[in-house]
Amino acid sequence: MNDYVILVDKEDNELGIANKIEAHTTKPQLHRAITILIFNEKNEVLITKRAKEKLLWPLIWETTCSTHPFKNENYEDCTRRRLKDELGIDVAAKVVDKIIYSSKDGDRGSENEVCALLVGKINQPIKINPSEVAEAKFIALNQLKKDIKKTPQEYAPWLALSLKSLERLNITQT
Repeated sequence: MNDYVILVDKEDNELGIANKIEAHTTKPQLHRAITILIFNEKNEVLITKRAKEKLLWPLIWETTCSTHPFKNENYEDCTRRRLKDELGIDVAAKVVDKIIYSSKDGDRGSENEVCALLVGKINQPIKINPSEVAEAKFIALNQLKKDIKKTPQEYAPWLALSLKSLERLNITQT
């Protein structure tokens, strides 16, 4: 298990490692992460509801998948590893942007990340790993944006940021 995160500066240069729990709770530190948006052939995005056992944002809808890379693991390999583990799929995705953000999840802890955003396409069934994902669904981007605006508390902060990044980059088709 990956019980550490890679500490980075705002340019995503590696500075060291830190305990994963501490980096999200008692000593929030800027660290490397990825978040992934996978689209189907209808150009709907796959979003997932985080498992109730998650430390931060449990039972909240997020991107297709999010995680922290291992040391010496590139973003694409990390993406494939986590998509296989969480959703039982093998999908190639490419980095389209990096997002720097911090957000607090009540008293549970916080995120403080340089987050690579990866995008890919799927044409295979998913198989949810219930220890990671409570639910998954495909949704049209326009509907998702409306839902986030209507009930933002039901969505992880990095999901809205990822959608804004796609919009800024004018990525409408995958």
